[in-house]
Order: sequence, then structure tokens, then C-alpha cells
Amino acid sequence: MFDWLGRWAFRARYAVIAGFVVAIGLLGLYGVGYETRFAQGGFFDETSESVAGANLADAVFGRDTRRDIVALYTAPAGKHLNDPDIAAAAEQTYARLLREHGDRVRNPQGYWDSRSAERLAGTAGGACGFMSVGVRGDTDTERLANYNAVRDAFAVPGLRVQLAGLMPLAAALNDGMAEDTVRAEMIALPLVAIMLFFVFGGLVAAALPVLLGALTIVGSQGVIRFVMNFTEVNGFAGSVVTLIGLGLAIDYGLFSVGRFREEIAEGRSVEQAVRTTVATAGRTIVFSATIIMICLGGLLIFPLGFLRSLSYGAIAAVLLATVLSCTVLPAGLAGLGRRVDAFGLARFARTRTAAQIDASFWSRLARAAMRRPALVAVPIVLLLLGLVTPFLRVQFGGLSEKYLSPDNPARVAQQDFDAAFPGLRTDPLKLVVTGADNATLSAIAAAADRAGGHALAGNEFEPDQPTVDGVNELSSGLVDKARDADTVIAALRSLTMPPGVRMYVTGTPALERDAIHGLINRLPLLLAILAVSSFVLMFLAFGSFVLPVKAMLVSLLSLTATLGFLTVVFYDGVGAGLLDVTPGPLMFAILVIIVALVFVMSRMAEARARGADTPEAIRYGIAHTGGVITAAALILIVVTGSFAFSDIAMMQYLAYGMIAALVLDATIIRMLLVPAVMKILGDACWWAPRWARRVHGRVGITVSPS
Repeated sequence: MFDWLGRWAFRARYAVIAGFVVAIGLLGLYGVGYETRFAQGGFFDETSESVAGANLADAVFGRDTRRDIVALYTAPAGKHLNDPDIAAAAEQTYARLLREHGDRVRNPQGYWDSRSAERLAGTAGGACGFMSVGVRGDTDTERLANYNAVRDAFAVPGLRVQLAGLMPLAAALNDGMAEDTVRAEMIALPLVAIMLFFVFGGLVAAALPVLLGALTIVGSQGVIRFVMNFTEVNGFAGSVVTLIGLGLAIDYGLFSVGRFREEIAEGRSVEQAVRTTVATAGRTIVFSATIIMICLGGLLIFPLGFLRSLSYGAIAAVLLATVLSCTVLPAGLAGLGRRVDAFGLARFARTRTAAQIDASFWSRLARAAMRRPALVAVPIVLLLLGLVTPFLRVQFGGLSEKYLSPDNPARVAQQDFDAAFPGLRTDPLKLVVTGADNATLSAIAAAADRAGGHALAGNEFEPDQPTVDGVNELSSGLVDKARDADTVIAALRSLTMPPGVRMYVTGTPALERDAIHGLINRLPLLLAILAVSSFVLMFLAFGSFVLPVKAMLVSLLSLTATLGFLTVVFYDGVGAGLLDVTPGPLMFAILVIIVALVFVMSRMAEARARGADTPEAIRYGIAHTGGVITAAALILIVVTGSFAFSDIAMMQYLAYGMIAALVLDATIIRMLLVPAVMKILGDACWWAPRWARRVHGRVGITVSPS
């Protein structure tokens, strides 16, 4: 199949280029404005008790809008919220808000309505107060758009105003992700182009992977826009799609252009070089992309909408990058031919032959690793296992204001409100009770208070709403949501209800903890899916039972070491000040989507197919991929590194996690541990049962010796 694809890309090169460029252009036009349609929901387990309780409460009482926007007003020294001029200005703000934005907001309730003491806090009996405002809209997207339209309408002359609550947090996350995407496209792409120029030594060769990345991003935006017709797509997906699509497309381009230039240097004709490039680098790209898409597809088993939307978008980006790498790029190489090295510097543009590559640093490094393989492998494995240990003590948390930068206005506002009004937190724990009369409800509230104990802010559950159709809602805040949520929720759910009475424990803390446990409970299934599918794919590619197991164990070591690094930085706080992050519980969902890339073994398999013994196959694979893997890792680090400057901690998790994984993978693992372990295994690397070899002979994705 790959040989046919290479012939087609060469012979129909101009039609292929024109057709795909037009198609990508149309997709890009279709995707214009897609970022305005992102949703902010999908972070909760749709199968959980907490979601069932929240849905019941919303159906009976309507959506609780009191915590959509919480405007916190602080009076300057010597002033009071009751001062006539301040009170009059506040009432004018109320009136103007309803008059000009009544179609966007609802139910504004503030201190100046009732002069209630519970809405006052601070020094001298009244330094600050707040107004809660609901936001209209049937979907997260509509509510976010309405909030953005009114976010500047809360100013009261003479008072400092801060906006806390659900919508300011969602808007800050959305704005941060949009900035991340722009940063990646406007900063990372030029930096990558400069790096590629020095890798290839020529402007034309360097431009090809960058153009491939740009086409992938433009096309992916159209695909995301199409997916939005069928399901809500979380704004986080846009950033991840840019990160994965851009990084992989450029790396795939790097591998293909590098292989084409290597074939040209060996004296092959342009057609032969194109066909070999597609049959080798293209085959490896398809293999790698398939594993990545299976990893991303595995996210569909999790009951969180944001992971599903991320999966749809990221799979589309990977698929698009793969298709373009195997069609448009080889067609472009066919059109350029030997001019691929045009507009370059002779010092850098020299393409090395196979003999020169075999005498390179990477070849010598592989020989050194295989000279005393046990002395190389054992310390590396012990080091990686040592990096795992911090992860064993980690705690996980859900989405909160702490995932914003410390100086973000929405985060500061939320923290100031929680400090001033600890009993009125915007993320309370709720009990939705059905079938209880007044006496039973009072007994349940008292039992819930005892179960929550001192972990409750205010130490008691109070009714939120009047009884409607036999349904009641009680709520109370948690003093420390991260530390106490699991214990309190478990205690509440262990309470015995009278016959005919049902109690749902819900509210933001319960929604977050149920989401985390839903992810953890399904993680073994995800690992099983990945293990089986990776084993099958690697067997079809290499015809071995041993190589897939070795690759999975090494990848597991790399991944768990990366998680240990994240724990040290983001949970323990080592270096957190330098990175401008706040230590705290990790967001478990982000850890699920960190994946690794593998290219080395394909070149080993090529050498093996030509009859090389195992040590020579290992040396050949390292020598012919060492430089390009290092360059690919550096490029991915640059692309990923642009997200490390994000104001959003969950993007920093992903960025620093992938950087750590790439550094480990491209250095000590691929260049030292892999050759050492394979030398220890020897010819057993290629072992498979006789029946499996027959299967591979019929359906395997074999490598043709060149």
C-alpha cells in the first residue's frame, strides 16, 4: 500500500498538492470563528450520584444562578457601604444592569437590597459586601457569551469591584486558552522554522514541515467547527488540538524530509526517494499516529464530556497530520526534487550518506551502551523508579480558581470572597432530599452537620430553597475542599435514610470528587485497551512478541517518572515559584492524556529485514534516528514550551509533563536504555511463536529492504 501511495504522490504530485491545499483552505474558511463556540462544561461524571442530584435540583428549582457572578465591593478607608453617595451609586448600577442587560442577567441580589449583615464583612462592620447575579442562557456557550457582554457593567463609583463566581472563572480559562493557541501559532512556528533551518541547512527543506504544521492547524479548526454541530466542545480542546496537531505535523514532516534527503544523498532518483520515503517514514508515521489515535480514542470510555470533545478534536488533528504527511508532503518533495536543499548554507546543508551516519556520534553511543548493557540499564531503571515514588503520595483535585495564575483577577476575587465570607462559598456542598417531611428533613440536616463536623464552613446545612414537589435542597461550604471533600462526602453518603427518602450528595465538591473517582475507576480499562492495541500493532509492524512488551514497559517507566516529576513541581512545590505556579492537588484528567512517541524500532526492523544481526540492527536504528529524534524532541519541546507560559495550570501540567517525557524519551531511554536492554535480550528481541510468525507473514506491515 505504501509503495503505491508513494508512486501516486510522485506521478500526480501537482494535482495532489492543489487538491489538498484547496480542501484545507475550505476547511479553514468553514472554521473561522470556531473559538467563539467553545463550551466550558463537561468536567463532571455524567453517570455519578452528584450529577443525578444536580440534574434533579435543576429540574425542580431551576438552575442555581446565584453563584454565576459574585461582585465583591470593597470600600476605601474611612468609607462605608451605607454612605448615602455609595448606596445611591450602587442602586443606580442595579437599575442600569437590569435596564440595559435584562436579557442577559437575572436575579441580582446584593447588600443594598436588604442591608443584611451576612452580606457584610471586614473592618468597622462593613468594609466590603457583595452582589450575586445570575446569567441567562440554556448552554455554557450562551451563558459565557452573556457574561462577556456584561462583565464591565458592575462598577460602582467610590468602590473597588472584583468579579468572582463560576462565569468569571470560566471566562478566565477561556481567555487563557485562546492566548495559548495564539502564542503557539505566532511564537512557536517561527522558532521551529529557525531550528529546522539549522537542522536541514536550507530554507526550502526547513519550510516544508512548518507549512505542514500550518495546514494541519487550519484544517483542524474546520474539523472542530464541524464536530460542534453534534456536541459541545470544551475550550481546553482547542489548545490541546493546537499542541498535538502542530507538534506532530512538524515532527512528521521532519522525519519525511530527512529520509528523502538521505535517499537523495545515496544517489537514488527522485521517484525512488519519494517511494522509499513513503514506504519507510510514511509507514512509521502511520504506525505512530495509529497508536496515538488509539490512546486518544481510549478517552471516550471516560464519562466526562470535555475528555470526549478533546478526543474528537485531537484524533482529527492527528489524522489530518498523518494524511498530509503521506500525500501533500511527498508530492511537494517530488516537485522539488534535488532543489529541496535550495537557499541554504553549505556548512549546514550537506546531506550525509549512510556511511557517514554509521560513523556518527549516535552510532558510537549505541555501541557504548551495548558494550556493558547491564551497567547502563540497571542504574537508569533505578533512577526512573526513584522518580516514580513522589507520585505515590499525590492528591488529585478538580477545576478551581487555583488553576489560574496567582495574579489573575478572577482567582484573586474568588480568594478574597472566600476569606471574607467563609460560610457563603461559591462552591458549596449540597444535599438534595426527596420524600422527607419537615421533621425528617431537620433530622437529616442535624445528622449531616455531625457527619461534616468542623470540616463544614459555618458547621451546618441550611435550606437553599422552599420545598417543591417533595424535593428539598440543603447546602454548606467546606473549610478545605481539597483536604476534606472525600471524607465528608463518604460520611454523608453512609447516612441511613428512612424508608421512602432519598438523599443525593452533590454540589461542586461532590461533582469534582465523583469525576476524579470516575476517571480512576476506569483507568485500568484504559490501560488494558492501550496495552492490547499497542501489542497487536507492534506485533504487526515488527513480527515480535518481545519488542512490544519491552516497548510498553519502557514507556510505562517513562510515563510514571514524568508523573513523579509533575508531583514534585505541582504538588510538592519544588521550583513552583520559578515557574509561577501554585502547588496543590493535580488535575487527574490532564494526566490521562500525556502520551509518548516511538520511532527508533522501525529503523532497527529495516536493518533486521536486510539480514543484520541484533547488535548491528540496534546500532543501525540508533545511528539513523538519533539525530532526527533529538531534533524532533527539541521541536516538540519548543511547541509544548509555548504552553508552559500559560496562565492556566492544567495547560502547564500538560506542557511540563510532555517536556519531561520528551527529555527522558529522547535521551537516556531511547539512546541508552533501549539499546542496552535489547543487547541483553539479544536475538530473543525478535521472538514470536511459530503460529504468530505465520500470521505476521500474511497480515503484517512488513518493511521492504532498500
